[in-house]
Amino acid sequence: MPLDITLRQLRAFIAVLDSGSFSEAAQTMHLSQAALSGLIKELEGRLGVRLLDRNTRSVGVSVVGSAFEPMARRVLAATEDAVQSVTNLKDLRRGLIRVAAPEPLSCTLLPELIAGYVERYPGVDVRFDDVPIEQVLSNLHSGSSDLGFGPAGVLADDAVEAHMIRVDPLWAALRRDDPLAASDSVSWQDLRERALINYMPNLALNVLSHVPQRHHPGNVVPVHRVNTALALLKFRPGYVICPSMSRSLVEGFGLAFLPLRQPAVTWRIAIFARQRDALSPAVESFLDYALDMAATWDGSRPTPKTKQHHNK
Repeated sequence: MPLDITLRQLRAFIAVLDSGSFSEAAQTMHLSQAALSGLIKELEGRLGVRLLDRNTRSVGVSVVGSAFEPMARRVLAATEDAVQSVTNLKDLRRGLIRVAAPEPLSCTLLPELIAGYVERYPGVDVRFDDVPIEQVLSNLHSGSSDLGFGPAGVLADDAVEAHMIRVDPLWAALRRDDPLAASDSVSWQDLRERALINYMPNLALNVLSHVPQRHHPGNVVPVHRVNTALALLKFRPGYVICPSMSRSLVEGFGLAFLPLRQPAVTWRIAIFARQRDALSPAVESFLDYALDMAATWDGSRPTPKTKQHHNK
């Protein structure tokens, strides 16, 4: 089909066929009859064929026009579908969001956050990928994830922005038969002789660099997942460090969970996202939703100004 054929010309042709009259078709399209006739003539001129047979009393479709009609209707229907699809995406009646996060965020913060968003926008499909922290940024760069969550210490770059959403103190999980479990809190010095069952990558940089050397754990048992660390702690002496938000997870393993002090060390959590002008409406709305929710987690953080979306 020539590229200079317009949708307005096709609509005029279909309007004449549906009404059987130039005058009624002109009224339907809110045009003068002369303007409608001009659109039909332009269309026939572009195609180089007569689509309509006209006389003083009636108008009918030509043989070529009859063959052209279903194609014209398909073009108009496809255009309407495309416009409706974009409208649905814009109004958050449809959309896809792919989120990546490591433990313990994947089994503490993210399920509730995603559930709250989906309740507000049930037409949007939120897909969650539980990945190691080092894979969060690589997923964003490859396009396999739209948003990532993780420790704010992970470096972003020019293509990825880090939005800090929470500062969470680290606590210590202990067996309930550990003598320290009866305390209100524990110190790094208290734990010095116990084995640290560690799932955190970059423990030395992100955690122990804030703790005096003399209080560093004498024995570190490495594992890959927080659930593995907590399950292992049930059957051997030691302790596991988790952000305080992990309390329900830790207690679900039947363990004690105490504030870790002297010194208190925090875990800074961020959302990683591409620049806003590269985000779809659904992804941008999820980012705004998460930032709004973050204001309720940390009262010291001002409520962000966000673009308002309305579910129509």
